[in-house]
Parts: sequence; C-alpha cells; structure tokens
Amino acid sequence: MKKAIKIVTIGGGSSYTPELIEGFIKRFEELPIKEIWLVDIEDGKEKLEIVGAMAQRMWDASPYEVKIHTTLNRQEALVDADFVTTQFRVGLLEARIKDERIPSLHGMLGQETNGAGGILKAFRTIPVIKQIVEDMKLYCPNAWLINFTNPSGMITEAVIKAFGWQKCIGLCNVPEISMMKEPEVLGKKRDELTFRFAGLNHFHWHKIFDDEGTELTGKMIANINAKNNGTPANIYSAKFSMEMLKSMNLVPCGYHRYYYNAQEMLEHALEEFAEGGTRAEQMLAVEAALFDLYKNPDLCSKPDQLEKRGGAYYSNAACECISAIYNDKKLHMVVSTQNKGAIPCLDSESIVEVSSIISACGAEPIVWGEMRPAEKGWLQLMKAMEACTIQAAISGDYGMALEAFTLNPLIQSGEEAKAVLDELLVAHEQYLPQFKEKITELKRMGIASKDSIVIDLMAKGF
Repeated sequence: MKKAIKIVTIGGGSSYTPELIEGFIKRFEELPIKEIWLVDIEDGKEKLEIVGAMAQRMWDASPYEVKIHTTLNRQEALVDADFVTTQFRVGLLEARIKDERIPSLHGMLGQETNGAGGILKAFRTIPVIKQIVEDMKLYCPNAWLINFTNPSGMITEAVIKAFGWQKCIGLCNVPEISMMKEPEVLGKKRDELTFRFAGLNHFHWHKIFDDEGTELTGKMIANINAKNNGTPANIYSAKFSMEMLKSMNLVPCGYHRYYYNAQEMLEHALEEFAEGGTRAEQMLAVEAALFDLYKNPDLCSKPDQLEKRGGAYYSNAACECISAIYNDKKLHMVVSTQNKGAIPCLDSESIVEVSSIISACGAEPIVWGEMRPAEKGWLQLMKAMEACTIQAAISGDYGMALEAFTLNPLIQSGEEAKAVLDELLVAHEQYLPQFKEKITELKRMGIASKDSIVIDLMAKGF
C-alpha cells in the first residue's frame, strides 16, 4: 500500500482554498492524505485562521480524518512534504488594483495577467517563487510543485528553467472550464470527446473530436459567440470574427479576445473602469463577502459564491493532477510543462501549455505538430515577451523590462509605455527589491502615480 501523503499549500489563506479542500475530499479514496499545511504571510494571518478553521470543518464533516495545520513558517510546513501547491498573490488584491488602475489611467488595458499588469505581477512573484524553490531543495527535495500562481506559464518556466526544479507542473483553470462547458454546446458528454490543446498559458488553441474520431472543431467555432461557451467569468465576451476562426479551424481560448479583439476589449475595459473601477476593486468586495461566509461556524462546504471568482474550478485541475501523479494514472490533462518538441516552432526547453499525459513521471506533452504561420508568429512573439519578463524579474534589468513592455501586443510602445512601467515600479517598490536602484532614480525624478486610490493604498502600506 502506498504511503499517505502530506500536502502544503503556499497562499493557504486564499479564498480559493475551500475549493481545493473540496477537491481533496472528493478524491480521498484514491488520494489518502494524512495532513495538509496551509501557509501564508503575516499580512494574511487573519484570513489564514478563518480559512484554516473552515477547511478543518469541511474535513470533520467528511468521513475522513485529516488534520489541517496553519502556519506563517514556510520552512516548518515544507518538511517532508510530498506535494506543494502555490496559489499566492504578492501584494494581495491591493497590488492587483495598482496593476489595473495605472495602465487604465494611461488608456491601456488594465488586466491582472495580460499586458502591463501581468508583467508587473511576474516581476513581484518570480523572486518569491525562487525563495520557495530554495526552501524545497532543503526541506522536501523529492516533492512535486504544482503551481497555480499567475502568470502561471512564466512562473512555471522560472521554476524549471531558471531555478532548476524539474518536478513542477503549472496549472490554469481556463482549459478546464472549456472542457466542462463545451460538451454541452456540442450535445455531448465530456467522456465522449477528445480535446487537444497547444499554446501558452492564457494563449492556447484547441481542437475537438468525438469518440469516433470525427472532428467537431468547426461545430464549436460556429457556437463560439454564444452564451456559456467556456469563456471565464472575468473576460468580456467580445465577438470573435467567424471568418478568421473558420480559416484557422482552431478554437481560441477566452483570453485571445484581448489580442484578436484588442480595440473592443480595451474600449469595454476603459468604460467599465470609468463606471465602476477595476475588477480587482470588485473582487475585494467579493472576497470580503466570502470571508464573512467562511467565519460562520456552521459552514462546512464550499459556498456557491466562490464561482464568481475568475479562478473558479481550478481544484478539478489541481487535485486531479496530484492524484494522476500519485496513482500513475496516465491521464490526459492540459498543463504548463516543458515543450520537448510538442510545438516545433518553440525551443524544446520552453514552457508551453499543452495536452499532456500525467503519470508518476510527471507531464509528457502530446505532440501537436507544426503551427500555421499566424499562430506560429503569435507564439514566438509571446514567448519572447515572456523570456524578457522572466529575465528582468530575476536581474532587475530595466532595459529588459522595457523590452518586455515593447514586445507585449497589449501595451502601446513608446513614452506612454515607459510612463506606465515607471509608475508601476514606484507603486510596487516594496515588492521589487531587484529594481531598487532604478526605483530610487525614478523617485528622485518625481515619478509617481497621481491616482488618489493608488496613493491611498501606498499610504496604507500596500
């Protein structure tokens, strides 16, 4: 009999944690867990205690005896861990507000994982994931790292390529949502369909086949602009061009709207911003309501309100991935992993988001083959942008950061882009020690956001 396992969740005070616990409870018969450690930082202590208590109630209401531990000591938690999951947000939602407000005020897209906000999130997060990897090398050298922290593809690439931790798989809920919603659109059950995905995190395409091998991609494309089409809740459903999609014969992910419908998405985002602020500000209210629910001592199951968060359903991916490794399932999943030739136009060592077979050996990508010229060009551009972002996050090279901004299709290059970068660097000073010298120079020059909400957040220590 295989040993029971220890799981550690970094960012354990997240509002998403009850969904993760629900996934583990559902799979306990195939995934015997002896203990779960939820780890967070001092600023998240109260939320960690609330979530930890609820997580324990969820287990106590189940037929299984699993102990929840909460701690602010990451090293203590990591000792002899079998699986480590990461779901943290450096700077909390307040940092996301700055990521979204500052570009918006310059007439650019304010979005947490795409455009300027996504790059700054990577700048803040990559140094922290490096510290986590260094701790894992000391305290749990055989553990798997299952990353859900965004931008997931870039974080996973930093872990594997830059920091040398090979036992890492990156996850995203976007493919999972597609595979949940699209069968209904096609009048099929999920197990009657075969999905094949290829691309990058938040930038993939897929094809669909039925159980007789007949391709249904075109049928899904014909319904791509209908409701309940698999687009995540946090993305405005601008209409895709049917002529272009029919030519591609590929189903794009919801995030492609930011690139294929850039003008419409920007106009809608700026309109929403003018009317009600950023999505991050909206999510603060959603999160506060969730934690009010979690405080209820009688609540012992995941509330439906959690599905309003953009990352809903990720436990299906996170828990199933862990089970597939533990049980050597050889299961099809869509994950971020090393390319290994699956997409020939990208380096073999690059991290891609592709259909893979998950087993005790980790993720083995399924070969997609050659991309058409447009998709090939998009992927090479986006991968170059990611590589510049990762290098800048590690080195603090300001010129490299500007290169990442210039490459990103959602950032208008030139002096306005530089102004956005400079304001974001100053606004996030406490989370960007690698850029300390440049930020000091910018502050001497009087660079700072003039937005009252950003100024207020900084005054409060965020």
